[in-house]
Order: sequence, then C-alpha cells, then structure tokens
Amino acid sequence: MASSPGSNASLSHEKTILSESSQAKKSQYSEEETFYMNCRAAYLAVFKSSLENIKSKEQLCLVLQQAGRNPSQKMVNQYWTPQTTTLNFDDFCNILKKEKPATKTELLKAFLKVDTNNDGYILHTELYKILTMRGEKMTVEEVNAITKLADVNSNGKLDYNKFCKLYMTTNEQCRKTALEKLEVDSRLRRQQFGSQVETSSERATSPISKPSSKTTRKTDHKPAPKRGDSRTSSRPSSAQSCKASVSSTICLGTSSNTNSELIEPNTVKDWQCAQSKGCFFLEEDGEIITHKYRLYLPQRSTVYITIKPLNLSQLEGKTSPWLSVDTALYVLKENESQENLQLVSFTEAQNKEMFMWKGELGSGIYWLIPFTTGCKLKKIKKQIIGEAKLVYRDGDGELALTKEFKAALSDIFEMIDLDGNGLLSLEEYNFFELRTSGEKCDEEAWTVCKENFDTKKNELTRQGFMDLNLMEANDREGDPSDLWVTLLSLGYNKALEMTEACPFVIDIYAEKCKPRIKAVYLEAGSRQLNRAICKSVVNKGDAKVLDSGESIIVYTYKIDTRITSVIENKSENKVIIHVNNEQSKNCVNNRGLNIFAVEVAPKSMMVCQHVMPLKEQEEWIYNCVHSLVP
Repeated sequence: MASSPGSNASLSHEKTILSESSQAKKSQYSEEETFYMNCRAAYLAVFKSSLENIKSKEQLCLVLQQAGRNPSQKMVNQYWTPQTTTLNFDDFCNILKKEKPATKTELLKAFLKVDTNNDGYILHTELYKILTMRGEKMTVEEVNAITKLADVNSNGKLDYNKFCKLYMTTNEQCRKTALEKLEVDSRLRRQQFGSQVETSSERATSPISKPSSKTTRKTDHKPAPKRGDSRTSSRPSSAQSCKASVSSTICLGTSSNTNSELIEPNTVKDWQCAQSKGCFFLEEDGEIITHKYRLYLPQRSTVYITIKPLNLSQLEGKTSPWLSVDTALYVLKENESQENLQLVSFTEAQNKEMFMWKGELGSGIYWLIPFTTGCKLKKIKKQIIGEAKLVYRDGDGELALTKEFKAALSDIFEMIDLDGNGLLSLEEYNFFELRTSGEKCDEEAWTVCKENFDTKKNELTRQGFMDLNLMEANDREGDPSDLWVTLLSLGYNKALEMTEACPFVIDIYAEKCKPRIKAVYLEAGSRQLNRAICKSVVNKGDAKVLDSGESIIVYTYKIDTRITSVIENKSENKVIIHVNNEQSKNCVNNRGLNIFAVEVAPKSMMVCQHVMPLKEQEEWIYNCVHSLVP
C-alpha cells in the first residue's frame, strides 16, 4: 500500500528526531569519555598509576597544571584543607569538573584591565609591579621567565595577545603529549600481558556494544586471537572492542520504600533499648565524615537495629531536606583487635526512610559503622540570594541572635546531643568542637564553660549553648565570620539551610539484656567499612565473570532503592575496568559520571559504584556495561 504524503512527512520528522537524539547521545558519550581520558592522561603524567594518591599541596598543584589549569593558592587551599591527608584519582576528576581551564578570552580580559594605553602591550616594569606585588605574588625569577620569551617580548614590552596564544598552544600541546604517552603505555601493557587485541589510537577505551533490549542479563566474552592465528579481524582496528565485557540490566518499579521481609517484632516495645544520634558530614572534596560506634551486649540476645535520618525541622510545614538521603548501618564483630573486624550483617530491610536488621548476636563488643552512598548527599550548586543574618543589635544596642539563627542552633543542639537527654556532655561537645575547629575542649576549659553558662548535672543546657554562641559574636563585636565557619562546617549554606549534612538516629533493641552504645570516632569511611561493603555485595549479589581466566568478577547487589557493584581482581596484575551507564534511565550514581573507569589493584576487590533512582516515584532502569580494558 502506498503511503500518503502526510505519513511520509511524519515518518521523516520522526527519523530526524531519532537521528538528533542519537547524535546527542554520541556527543554525550564522547564528551564524558574524552573528559575521563584527559583526566587520566594528566594524572599519569605525574604519577606512575592512578592508584597512587596525591600526598601534598605541591603534587596537587603540579597535576592541576598538567591538566591545563592555572591553580591559585586559594584554589589549592579549597581542596587541600588542614584536615586533608591525601586525594585520590576520583577526587582529582571531581576537581577538574568544577575548575574549568581558562579560555583565551578570559586571559585577554585580565590583561586589558592593566593595559592603560589599550595598545596590546604591557611594559616589563609594570608587569614586574603587578605580578610581584598584587594578588597571587610571583617571584622575580618567575616573572623573568615570562619576559625572556623571545616570541612575545620586544623593546621592554610584553605582547599579551601573542602571550595568550602561546599559553593556549602550550596547554594544548601538553594535553596531546600526555594522551600520546598514555597510548604508548597502554600498548606496552598489552604487549606485556600477551594480548593480541588492538585498540584505536584515538580512543584508549574501545566502544562497547549495546546490550539487546530483549535481554535482561548478558555476558559477552570476546577471546583474544590464538597465538599463531594469521587471520585478522574484518573490522578496522579503530572498531575493535575491549577484551571482554559483561552487561547487567535491572528494571525496578516505583519505590514503595517498604520491604516486607522484616517486620518490627510485636514485643519490641518491651525490649530494652539504647539510642544514639549522629551525622554524615560532606567535605569539600566530596568525602563523607561520620560518627562510628561501639556496641556492647552483656549476653546473647535477639536484637532489632534501625537507622533513619533525623527530622529536625523547627518550622511548621517545612520538611528536612536530608530525609531523602539513604542510610545504612554495618554491624562488625570485634575479635582480637580493631584491625580484624568480622562482618556480621547490615540493615537492608526498609520501611520508608528507616533501614532495619533483626537477628541474634552473641555477647561481646561490636562496631556499628553508618554508611550513605553519596548518591543523594552530594555537592549541590545552588545560587544563594542574600546572606542570612545571624545577629543584630536590640533597642539597647546589645547584640542578640536572630530568630533564624536561634532555630539553626536549636537544630544543631539536637544533632550533637547524641544520647538525646537534652544536655551536652564534654564528650558530646568535643565531637562538635572537632568538627568545627579541629580541636578538643579540655577539662580546665570545660570547667570555665560550666562556670559561665547554664549547666545541669555538669552538662551544658540548650540555653547555655545559645549563650556560648552569643558570647562568640560579642567577642567579635558582631562580626559573624567565626559563626559562619561553624555553620558551614556543619553542612549549612549561607541561607541557613542544612544541605551538606544528614543527621540520623540509631536504635538498638535487645530482648534479653541492656545494650550499650557509645560514639567513639568522627572520621571518614575506613578500610573496614569498604571491606564490609565489598563482602556484603559478594555474599548477596549476582556474580558475572569478566575474563576467560575467571579472575575478574563483577558482583551486583540490589534492593528496591539501591544497586551496588563490586569488582574483584584475583589476578597478579592491576586491571582497568571501563564502566558505561549510558543506557540507564532515571538513575544517579555516587561518581557523578555516566562513563568512567576504575583501576583495581592485584588480589583485591573494590566498590565500583552505588546507583539509586533519581526520582523515587518513577520506574528506573539500571543498565551497566563493565568492560576489561586491554
């Protein structure tokens, strides 16, 4: 049957839309892959492996320069704080996503501000004054290095148009050189591993075939040609793929936030209970700091453990923005030492925002390590219009705290009152001090504090805490700078919204004894936590072998609201795994990239990624391809 002109036009329009959509996806894939490869090339121009960490400000500055950035001292200090000891490759990629390279236009604008004659030149004498006396001061030797560049200097003047062009050309040449070195290293590695597979010089990680939409799970092993086999692929080398890949597709419906596997025991209200609060704090580099706890059970008992975000909202009709943040609690048994903790279980059953576990524990000491994936608790760029006011002067000229600041301080008091008794002990106050100032309050200072502020049973009351902050404002004669340091370190923004922290509450119910829980540390995720996550995924997840030697395994674990993948490398060599989430829908992962790669050390396992639904009330599809890079 012949088609009508109208239907042909409609079909043509649909094809155009499909073509544009396809081009957009290819463009996104290319941009993300190119970004990652540039990050990796810059990193490996400074370090031998992307498993190596950045260990100093100097190394951070060097690797940023290698990536085409021009890091100021202010920029370096932003990412290397007094609490920073190391930064890894993922941290480096996150920094580069935030710090874009300077453009030629931006450079020219900066020079135009000091070109008083507007003739395209700057006198060397003026250049010395500007660069050695203003802003980020340079040394005389560094300025001499600029003025001695023959191509851009003549008659005691700098031709800044030529200088900007030279700067951009040099940056681009450094980038290309680093990429070429990366490709050479990749070829050498393939030769050492005895691989016959070729990859394109334009793309170190080869394209990955899309999984069939009809297949929910597929394993695709692509063996290397046998030795002595003279046949060559019919495809050009630029189209050859990685050694092997494995694809997993999981379709999940809208999240009901309820898991019927675990129901609160009817008699739990009669059980003995211990409770403690805590908080996840988001650092500048994206790392998450949290409390860690020691649990003591005097005898064997059935226990019921829960963790959920703590609702602190003081204003009617205003919900706490962190209630959507995922939480979990890992239970580890202490044996001979803290270095040898054994995973017992973790809270995987869910009822709304609460995660739970019920089981039997023997007598002894356990460690409780809270965890959040970082999918929901992450840096958010939000434009703040106007800074919230913290203090004001009343009719008598006396300083007072604003209503909004008092509400925030009341929430903070609730958050740091870990045992929930309405008072702050020295231990609880010291967690607050460590987070906000990096120092502890000693017994002598605490005695002075109790003498000057309202206390009860040798502990600070809510009013005493308020007065303590008012005193700090008076010490600064109303300057709120120090108060803002406290608020920002606790996850607040300049609009007094807590956007980079998630307070939570843990409840432990025991049927046969009185449990005791105590917060011991406030620190970043430990090796013990990573090991526990990996072990839980390996024990409960689906396993797929990635290589023919069965030494590289991808484990995928899912619950209704989260998917976690772990990669195990049993081989004697480090491996690079290319990860592609491009076909996933309504998903967000903790890495912030749809396409990335991870390096797995020999004889080790690591968390590849955590994935959650972006919109919980809509269906989400996890479609991930893990590929072994030759």
